[in-house]
Amino acid sequence: MKRRIFEEYKSKLRTADEAVQVVKSEDFVFYSHFAMFPQILDEALARRVGEVRNVQVNNVYGLYPAQVALCDPEHKSFNYTSYFFSPAERNLYKNGLCNYIPANYYEAPAIISRQHFPAPVIVFAKTTPMDENGRFNFGPAASFLHSCCQRADKIVVEVNEGVPTCLGGFGESVHISKVDYIVETEKTALISLPKPEASEAEKKIAAYIMEDIHDGCCLQLGIGGGVPNIIGSLIAESDLKDLGVHTEMMSDANMEMYLKGKVTGKYKYKDKTKMVYTLCLGSRDLYEFVDNNPACAIYQVDQTNTPEYIARNDNMISINNALQVDLWGQICSESLRSKHISGAGGQLDFVMGAKRSKGGKSFLCTKSTRMVGNQQMSNLVPEVQGNVTVPRACTQYIVTEQGKINIQMKSTWQIADGVISLAHPEYRDDLIRAAEERGIWRRSNKK
Repeated sequence: MKRRIFEEYKSKLRTADEAVQVVKSEDFVFYSHFAMFPQILDEALARRVGEVRNVQVNNVYGLYPAQVALCDPEHKSFNYTSYFFSPAERNLYKNGLCNYIPANYYEAPAIISRQHFPAPVIVFAKTTPMDENGRFNFGPAASFLHSCCQRADKIVVEVNEGVPTCLGGFGESVHISKVDYIVETEKTALISLPKPEASEAEKKIAAYIMEDIHDGCCLQLGIGGGVPNIIGSLIAESDLKDLGVHTEMMSDANMEMYLKGKVTGKYKYKDKTKMVYTLCLGSRDLYEFVDNNPACAIYQVDQTNTPEYIARNDNMISINNALQVDLWGQICSESLRSKHISGAGGQLDFVMGAKRSKGGKSFLCTKSTRMVGNQQMSNLVPEVQGNVTVPRACTQYIVTEQGKINIQMKSTWQIADGVISLAHPEYRDDLIRAAEERGIWRRSNKK
């Protein structure tokens, strides 16, 4: 059996330039996601600019600037899109080289499974080298790559010995029998992200949330900002015990809590001894931590992010960042005016999952102000100035360094009152006037 697999492997070896010839005009190409961006295949495909036309290239949070976007500013050969913007994709978007696909993260596998593609589907996936059973592991980015491979007409893997093997429960690998071409590359380390430093405001926000975390809670720490990381550090130094982790992103904060003995998963619904995740982003130490670690289980995103699955964990605590909150309780976490910053991602998935959990709580956090050049601006506004990520009917806890409120089952004037209390004092009178204009303010509110 192993000899047959080895012979099959040799027969499928190609150079990158040979492998990308599978792409024809009008095809749909899915890249592997996050730190698993397939750089070598992307560069080779970009070299075909002018040969093909209208090739759709889709990705999620590609940490490298996509060469297929940079090489073709007129979009004649390639159209590059992302489901969630990385800093590199944000810059591409600013220059008209990238577009955005709005979607709730947990729904992506089902959508891809039933989507009608008018042309062949190609997958370019960065992976570990093949194991003795003929499997290529997707590394720290299961995401919805399994579903892409299920729909694919052709699959090309870019193998790299620097990729950690992430043990999983579902959707973490592809078998050689499904792979068409294999491109071997030099061993390179995955791109690592620095641990965000928490500001004084973020430390105050974290302190408010810590009041609601108790022994046996199950945690999801979101991407971006210093709040998730400072909470991980606070938990690591606390007396809390028997915490669980059911999250979208495995981060350095999760590792820190686990290494300090705070995470046992004792009270989780399933995978009791494991930290469940669908992607991993962070330091090199983190990538080494997840490599072949049976304490970690990576799943395809519909297994980690479906609200019903999240809610099966009692005392589910979901912590995510927001850009703006308005007087109606609407949350904007992906864009400000015409500036697109990230995406919907799994924020609403975990908001809904945590709310449905017995004893669960969802926290959406923002500093009360931000600096735009030399000007200070309020993040608590009359109406959000971007896309609504979490509708007001779904919002539960909102936290700034000024305080914490729960708007669930509150009237519009109660919500406005609470939101104003979270604003920096300098902006509260303006927000009161805005609430009056919208008919959601009572004079008796003002303390």
